[in-house]
Amino acid sequence: MKIVFVILLSIHGLLHLMGFLKAFGFAEIPQLSQSFSKPEGLLWLVVALAFLFVGVLFLMKNNLWFWVAIAAVLFSQVLIVMNWQDAKFGTITNLIVLGIAIIAIASWNFERQYKQDVSQSFQNVIISEEIISEKDIEHLPISVQKYLEYVGVLGTPKINTVKAIFNGEMREKGKDWFAFTSEQYNFYENPTRLFFLKANFKGLPTQGYHFYRNGSASMLIKLLSLFPVVAIDKPELFKTETVTFFNDKCLFAPATLIDKNIEWQTIDETTVKATYHNKIATISAMLYFNEEGQLINFVSEDRMEVNSNQSVPFSTPVTKYGSINGYNLPIAADAVWHFPDGDFVYGKFILQNVQYNLKNLD
Repeated sequence: MKIVFVILLSIHGLLHLMGFLKAFGFAEIPQLSQSFSKPEGLLWLVVALAFLFVGVLFLMKNNLWFWVAIAAVLFSQVLIVMNWQDAKFGTITNLIVLGIAIIAIASWNFERQYKQDVSQSFQNVIISEEIISEKDIEHLPISVQKYLEYVGVLGTPKINTVKAIFNGEMREKGKDWFAFTSEQYNFYENPTRLFFLKANFKGLPTQGYHFYRNGSASMLIKLLSLFPVVAIDKPELFKTETVTFFNDKCLFAPATLIDKNIEWQTIDETTVKATYHNKIATISAMLYFNEEGQLINFVSEDRMEVNSNQSVPFSTPVTKYGSINGYNLPIAADAVWHFPDGDFVYGKFILQNVQYNLKNLD
């Protein structure tokens, strides 16, 4: 689709050259019945170059493209109105370009709010120079100690911030899968999770932002970055997002499991119950390990399924491990609701990259 849009811009720009060529007598253009003055011909040239420039900026992923596109469309439409009989069909292309530019601006503005929240969260971050030692993990259940040793956290810095990149698939019950990519920043001194998702839902670009910080949580999903299809901002969501925050700690930031706000209860050699306190909310989860020391599942009954507004058992069975930046981490996991009528896998997450202890927005 991106290539099609660039081709459309290029053709539209080149068609504007016809007015320039006719005005200066460089070519006979029978499709244009009216005559143009040279100043008007120069305007046709400028607009032509503007559309070609928009295509270049678009390919370079430079956000300046949509502002230049709007200006080009406005001047183009003035020329089309002045020469309506010959150029009226150019209005269709202008409307297409304008619509795509408006969606791009909305997308940029929505994501900008996420980035502003991330930047604000970094303002009070102090990166610890402490190294995780055996003394830091000796209070943990044996199965959790084995997990942290397997992951490779001993001898590494304690974690204050995390940036994680995912891709995968998601779906709602009874609906088809759709692909997504996501970026998130988690902060641990002041528990914060800022998660931004991009997807194509039924072929339409869709964005979602999960905000979790300072005792509040919200979820906003917009179709075409313009039309809210999910907008949740209520107290119950904070507990749900606390489960998600703790799940993140377990799966891709396991070094943070030395947190003193976690209470542990050993169930058997490969099963522990963890209770996490986050000042306002307290949640619990069952963690299941194998004999190798790998975390293989996380199960909690403290998460709310937003469509039904009911607490539903939630789990994230790990499907694959891999090495990322020197750590042996779960790199693929499913997200599962355990409904009374059966289990429903609603998400498949694949960890692409994770970075620890960043000091600013990367």
